[in-house]
Amino acid sequence: MGDAPVLQDFLDRGHVDAAVFDLRPDYRAMLLAVDGIIPGPTDEVSESLLESAETATRELLASRPVEELGHVAAWREAYRAFGAKPQRTRNSLEALLRRAEEGLPRVNRLTDLYNAISVLHQSPVGGEDLAGYTGAPRLIRASGEELFDTVAGGESVIEHPKLGEVVWCDESGVTCRRWNWRQGRRTALTEDTTSALFILDALEPMTDEELDAAADSLTAHLGRLGPDVAVARRLIRSGDAGSPGAGSSRDAGSSGGEAVAP
Repeated sequence: MGDAPVLQDFLDRGHVDAAVFDLRPDYRAMLLAVDGIIPGPTDEVSESLLESAETATRELLASRPVEELGHVAAWREAYRAFGAKPQRTRNSLEALLRRAEEGLPRVNRLTDLYNAISVLHQSPVGGEDLAGYTGAPRLIRASGEELFDTVAGGESVIEHPKLGEVVWCDESGVTCRRWNWRQGRRTALTEDTTSALFILDALEPMTDEELDAAADSLTAHLGRLGPDVAVARRLIRSGDAGSPGAGSSRDAGSSGGEAVAP
């Protein structure tokens, strides 16, 4: 993908359609574009971070069920608003929280990292391989004709989102269905990923400060995945009109170095 200015240009061309903000005016998307990642399997640092996330989840859910957590409840409401049934198609945060009590998956250190940050900061987080992208990311309400590359019954298939479904996409098709439910194969992270897009989703009651803290933590941990890691950052929110180039942005530049605690 290139250095931080190139990453920033990629983010600045992304947008969220006004129809999505009509559905949830409180929605915010924090985008991080990252390059210079050195791939690797689960390691001691990512293992420790996952263990911290599992411990925090057990303590959090000791006094209340997962569906009563503020941000989880907000996402359940958002899913219902575009016709999805949250009991059948759980947002990514709720799905991870339900797994964390018994143990989060160990995939590779990049995937482990963003899954742990999602749980620790109570925000849905998606990770995509930038090498699979055609054009910039867009969050839209689907026409139903878009293509979604996935697996069903062990076979590769092309599906289509439902009319009005909220989906992330690029010029080639859908990259993630139902806002933050299921990611496609074309842009999936692998053990060979060296450049990635991370999307942190927020609804009220999550505050801007909490969203920033989650992005700061993710950025800090990404910095240990290579000496030349570069990170660009952009927040898209209602009032930006969802247009390319709108919204606040921050060039994080080179982020190499030791990770810090979330």
